[in-house]
Amino acid sequence: MSRFILSLLVALGSSFQIFAQEKEPIVILISLDGFRYDYVERFQPENLLRFIAEGTSAEALIPSFPTKTFPNHYTIATGMLPEHHGLVDNSFYEPFKDQVYTMGNRDIVQDGYWYGGTPIWVLAEENGIKAASYFFVGSEAPVKGIRPSEYYDYDGDVPNLTRISKVFGWLQLPDTERPRMITLYFSDMDNVGHAYGPSNDEKIKQQLYTLDRELGALFEGIKSFDLPISVILVSDHGMADVEKTKLINLDQLTEGIDARVVNNGALAHIHLKNPEDKPKAIELIQSRSPQVSIDDFSQNSNYTDTSKYPQRFGDFIIIPEFGYYLADNRGMMRYQNNSARLKTEVFGEHGFSPKNHEMHGIFYAKGPRIKAGEQIKPFQNIHIYPLLCELLGLDIPAEIDGRKEVLAPILKD
Repeated sequence: MSRFILSLLVALGSSFQIFAQEKEPIVILISLDGFRYDYVERFQPENLLRFIAEGTSAEALIPSFPTKTFPNHYTIATGMLPEHHGLVDNSFYEPFKDQVYTMGNRDIVQDGYWYGGTPIWVLAEENGIKAASYFFVGSEAPVKGIRPSEYYDYDGDVPNLTRISKVFGWLQLPDTERPRMITLYFSDMDNVGHAYGPSNDEKIKQQLYTLDRELGALFEGIKSFDLPISVILVSDHGMADVEKTKLINLDQLTEGIDARVVNNGALAHIHLKNPEDKPKAIELIQSRSPQVSIDDFSQNSNYTDTSKYPQRFGDFIIIPEFGYYLADNRGMMRYQNNSARLKTEVFGEHGFSPKNHEMHGIFYAKGPRIKAGEQIKPFQNIHIYPLLCELLGLDIPAEIDGRKEVLAPILKD
């Protein structure tokens, strides 16, 4: 081969390399609901281990309070604490609309009124970057009047491989049509964790290995596209064991108190009909169970700030001791039925203070600009949003709680 042809091939190769490098960056944000920080270390799933080795991982991801699904997914999506973006719990009362926000009410979930902040897909669309979502909290609603260019209404029956296949379909689109901000959601680990508790090694391992094989297919498929894709794996919260004997009957706890009681589990919001009854109501509740405490937002509150949406918190919240759980009469019956059906005396729950390490989740990242073989200390999930902005080349909104400095060290120079 002549030197001229060899030089030409080298030059062409360099041109192709430059062309590939100049392709617009793509970010895929994947949520593994309820994936506790220690599952990978305990069970060694091969595809996730390989992904972690080739990128950066955190020892744990610290969720925001309450450590529930909707508040924390939307915190990851906006970089704002729940008390600042408005989803203060999975369920909460809004006096201005005289409605209770609940995950199961499709009309409410798809109403942009409830959602503050600027989700990453909205920021992308505002800046001319096409976004797509195969499920993520908030993506079904027109936040600031904007939805992702492509999105799906949530349906938990859609198989994971169907969701993955759609991502491949998006990546196959021409450059001008391909979404560059993609969100994806899997609920498997949350489902099994709730049913059997995170300490049930047999059940957790079985479900984790199935999910790991599906993620392996996703990872391999992404490699085949030869595109500058960054993949961020996160979870919204961890999971803790709750014994059936440690359920606290919320209806009995609040009997005789004239109030609207919203939500249960690791916290319940109390909206008193007469706010002047607050001292008496608190005294009565505390006298009925030594395993509960009251947060009235006055000092050392679990929420850092209640000034933006004061009406959504109630007059105070009831918080059970870690390992105990609030359930109304219907909930108590449901737990009894599930215990008999699943043959277990232990369940998995979350929502507790993020000071409990059992509530911590995961952060694993891999991509062209992300360092390989790195592990960082636990950090709060509010700081993921600035990283997403950086990877997409977007200006970071001033009003967020997250800081870009926290995850800047994981990026290559």
